[in-house]
Amino acid sequence: MVDSLAEGDPRIFALDTNVLLYDPRCLFVFDEHDIVIPITVIEEVDTFKKDLSETGRNARQVSRTLDSLRKSGSLSEGVPMPGGGSIRVALAPEKSKLPRGFGAKATNDNLILSTVKAIHDEADREVVFVTRDTNMRIKADALGIRAEDYEHAHVTRTDEGYLGVREQTVPKPTIDALYAKGQIPWNVEDPTLCPNQFLILTADTAPNQTAMARYDGRNKRLRLVGRHKEGVWGIFARNKEQLFALELLLDDSVDLVTIDGIAGTGKTLLAIACGLKKVADEHAFRRLVVSRPIFPLGRDIGFLPGDINDKLNPWMKPIFDNLELLLGGQEDRNKAPNYQPLIDQGIVEVEPLTYIRGRSMPRQYFVVDEAQNLTPHEVKTVITRAGEGTKIILTGDPNQIDNPYVDATSNGLTYVVERFKGSPIAGHITLRKGERSELAESAAELL
Repeated sequence: MVDSLAEGDPRIFALDTNVLLYDPRCLFVFDEHDIVIPITVIEEVDTFKKDLSETGRNARQVSRTLDSLRKSGSLSEGVPMPGGGSIRVALAPEKSKLPRGFGAKATNDNLILSTVKAIHDEADREVVFVTRDTNMRIKADALGIRAEDYEHAHVTRTDEGYLGVREQTVPKPTIDALYAKGQIPWNVEDPTLCPNQFLILTADTAPNQTAMARYDGRNKRLRLVGRHKEGVWGIFARNKEQLFALELLLDDSVDLVTIDGIAGTGKTLLAIACGLKKVADEHAFRRLVVSRPIFPLGRDIGFLPGDINDKLNPWMKPIFDNLELLLGGQEDRNKAPNYQPLIDQGIVEVEPLTYIRGRSMPRQYFVVDEAQNLTPHEVKTVITRAGEGTKIILTGDPNQIDNPYVDATSNGLTYVVERFKGSPIAGHITLRKGERSELAESAAELL
């Protein structure tokens, strides 16, 4: 159900194209309310059905769903839905219902709005236009039609969301016991405390005495956070949040780790370094798989020549840069990259997420970079590829999104953080301090 409209009498919801392409299952979340799809929306969906992208797959799924619903009746008259409402496809009125100012040209947007306006004028109950397009909501509101964003896959967040760490004052003997034993029972009833959440403890009678602990939700214990002084493949934690990230990345009992933060905070570098340690040094996993969605920053450069490796190299270059840094840099550019032996031996596999569907990945350390560009449906596809013994790490910055179909509250990374924060097999940390350079940190804060 659209969150802000979950109460009251049954209504009519008119859906825009972007809603169907964003979530093809949206047809089944409106419960007892009726759904109307303008015929122009069907035409627009049809233009995407041949795309090989996630949008194309969603378009095909929408078409298959609507076609299967026809078995229960005519979509022109209305077909009953499992939730109690109905769904129908509405034709555009022969004469435009839009006033002056919307332009004389019959654009698809205007045809959709004209259809919704006709439905609104004829209905005996409230009509709500659901669209993810801000301007379409503004136009609908100008026509006197209630317009809402599609909120089903959004997450409710505070100003900063779940950070994975918080500060807490405790009696001094608690900190003394934690340092002495390394872990202590923690049976405090606190519904806001999440499994694998980090606590920065301060003694109530000695403010200078502190400790960093992680809450073990399975056993209801606080565990002292290790210092990791030996580093991981030459990488050392430069702040407490990076130390917390290492704690999650190196713990095999935490199957899903999410790390977000501004550019330059070390998200990807830490994840890859820990993956190399777990795969190459400890042999806890079969291989390190590093992947990222393919979305260009700015205008796409178009066709790229060469074989598949040549085509993917520009997209995977940030990952290769991190591997090169971990292996000590590349002095002779005429030689094969210093990370090539790891790839040849099958220790490291770098690939785009395009080919993830249908795979099963047991005992692999799987890092997904730039996960904020995934939709909730795509991130579900990724996580459900995990086989027995696989660890998945999602990294990204929810404030740097290139995918036009998601935003800071509806992207896959944010969605997973909020949905999994109560799970004992998952952990999250937000990295706040940029460590790439003073310039990079200043740019992240000021620009």
